[in-house]
Amino acid sequence: MGKSIIKVEIKKKLEKATNQDINTKINYEINASVNFLDVTVTNENGQLKTSIYHKPTTEPYILPYASDHPRHIHRNIPYAALMNAARLCSKVHDFNSEQLHIDMSLLLNDYPPKFIKKQFHRFFECNDTMSVWRGLDEPVYHRLHQRLLYQPTRREKLLKNMLQDPIRSPTALQTKIWDKDIMFPRY
Repeated sequence: MGKSIIKVEIKKKLEKATNQDINTKINYEINASVNFLDVTVTNENGQLKTSIYHKPTTEPYILPYASDHPRHIHRNIPYAALMNAARLCSKVHDFNSEQLHIDMSLLLNDYPPKFIKKQFHRFFECNDTMSVWRGLDEPVYHRLHQRLLYQPTRREKLLKNMLQDPIRSPTALQTKIWDKDIMFPRY
């Protein structure tokens, strides 16, 4: 009974917020899961579970293999996609489904199966998680997920280093040089 009262109160507040301004339209849904950006967050018996959300209107487009880009770009696409999946999927079975989705997307964009297999192998080998690739090892995947989830990005690392040691990164302290030839006067 307590949950239904709370839902009624929430609905009243959302209706009030919707009716406050005619230019604002609020769509709400009270459910056990929510899609936000590219993540689905689900409440399963009090435990939050995350997985990747694919909008139904988007197509599985990835840079075509035949495009005129350096090969390292093509090599990084499967690796980055698997890295993103490992960060966002909290369960190994969701990660496996996303791995199949990545595989299909790459195949649809003319990536050779041998190339895909090699890049997938590289991801699991670099992260020391071959047992996840071979047999969906839940504890090993959980360690990978936690490590990647809390691993700072390259930009976060750079910013942290600049703030911690300004002597080693003097560009953080340098003032910009005044160049009268570049400045445009206002009229």
